[in-house]
Amino acid sequence: MRIIFFLILTASLFSNAQNNYPQDYFSNPLEIPLILSGNFGELRSNHFHSGLDIKTQQREGLKVVACADGFVSRIKVSHFGFGKALYITHPNGYTTVYGHLQEFSPEIEAYVKKHQYEKESFEIELFPSAETLPVTKQSLVAYSGNTGGSGGPHLHFEIRDKKEYPINPMLFGIYIKDTTKPVVNSLYAYVLDENSFVNKSNSKQKLRLIPQKSGDYIAESIQAIGKIGLGIEATDRQDLAANSNGVYNIQTFVNGNQNFEVDFSTFSFDESNCINQYIDYEHYASSRHRIQKLFKKNNPLSILKPTLNDGILSIEDNTNSVYKIRLSDFKNNETWVTLNIKGTSSSISIPEAKKTTPYFINANHTNNLKSGKVSVDFYPETFFEDFYIDFDVTNDVLTLHDDTVPVRKYFSINYDVNNYNDADKDKLFIARLVGYKNYPLYTSTKRNGDVLTASTKTLGKYALYSDRENPTIAPLNFKDGQWLSNFRYLKVKIDDNLSGISNYRATVNDKWILMEYEYKTKTLTYDFNDNIVTEGKNNFKLIVTDNVGNSSTFEALFYRK
Repeated sequence: MRIIFFLILTASLFSNAQNNYPQDYFSNPLEIPLILSGNFGELRSNHFHSGLDIKTQQREGLKVVACADGFVSRIKVSHFGFGKALYITHPNGYTTVYGHLQEFSPEIEAYVKKHQYEKESFEIELFPSAETLPVTKQSLVAYSGNTGGSGGPHLHFEIRDKKEYPINPMLFGIYIKDTTKPVVNSLYAYVLDENSFVNKSNSKQKLRLIPQKSGDYIAESIQAIGKIGLGIEATDRQDLAANSNGVYNIQTFVNGNQNFEVDFSTFSFDESNCINQYIDYEHYASSRHRIQKLFKKNNPLSILKPTLNDGILSIEDNTNSVYKIRLSDFKNNETWVTLNIKGTSSSISIPEAKKTTPYFINANHTNNLKSGKVSVDFYPETFFEDFYIDFDVTNDVLTLHDDTVPVRKYFSINYDVNNYNDADKDKLFIARLVGYKNYPLYTSTKRNGDVLTASTKTLGKYALYSDRENPTIAPLNFKDGQWLSNFRYLKVKIDDNLSGISNYRATVNDKWILMEYEYKTKTLTYDFNDNIVTEGKNNFKLIVTDNVGNSSTFEALFYRK
């Protein structure tokens, strides 16, 4: 047995060594040692992490440099996502991505602002030609920041191929110090049909793990019969950081034969939302812990490698099996879990009754649900699997199951509002009710005549809400009539309590000015270095509109010399 595992492990290491990616082409994107807060392929909300999150010493403004010669091929500035992001295409066909930037280098910043002023929009997406913004290796391209959906200052860094597939940057020789083994937090056994049992149960079972001095684990033995699968909750971390990150590779073996593998080397963005079928989504929805299922069921993910029976174990009576899990990080620090499985018909018990409702969803067909003035439209492949759904409408409150079933594609919720008068219809929107207090969260809503429609990928409770309150506007660092000659920035806080901010427009002396919006602090910022403001008296005007059309206007005079 030891010889078999040695051969398998040697083959695995040899395969990892056959790295066809260039090793010395890309240099580090920062001028400091690289320490990670997040690694490639890490499990995130509704997606796999597509790059490395590099720590920036808890501060912004570090120099970000081009990793190789090339040209800026795409620039995207958005309120959410990567915030300010830069894409550099290189002669070897790869593209490097730099996200959550504070600002771009002077030349790139001037190019971006020129187009922002032309389009009168902070959010912008540009695709410069190869001749417009060439860069050389290690040249300054930006400064690190905390823009977009960032939880703290860091640089998000990616390498993508010609198909726009993200690839683990460490495959290109990007060095991260790592001598730390993965850690296993929990192990579960799953029964995969009504005729299968683990320890006389027809439901998921948590297995006790016994840590070994080596860092490996032995799981409590189980008795089983029929088709079962295993699931594991595990994390990894690199040296010099306490962050719990993702595991690079997971392999499973039954009696020495490999039967499953998950490899986080590359994936496509189109398949990333299949993460919710890969993990035990119901467990995650209730506990916020992600169990990775070590078997494949209705999941097209390319990270799941073709293996024996898709990782599903068929346990027969009077058999004994040894099941092993190998977890490894990119540096081949590895942790093993061993589980002994005894196949016995004595495990058979009475199956638990499965919950049914009057509404059955066929995942491969169109499904329409309707009650009164509310209807829901599910299109083919909205869900991964068939299931019975909870559906109820009471006083305009729609109960649509709960958020324990993974959704693959958007579906539509429709409210007929013909019983409202025209003035009220304009202020209505569909809200998802979240938390135990059922807080209304705006869901993007469109109106077509008397029908309001929201597209969403989340099950749960929804209701109609009306928003008649205007957004609020408050100056942060100035007041009406103030001299601002020594000010670099003009800052304003904007907010909306219900449907949320839709757009804003700021002018000085009737000329549009660029105000950068940071949604995390609800702050708009104007940089006087844009040189739009003249000497003397200036009239500042800001109009803010929410998602149902309520608007507020703020005006103030200020002086500069």
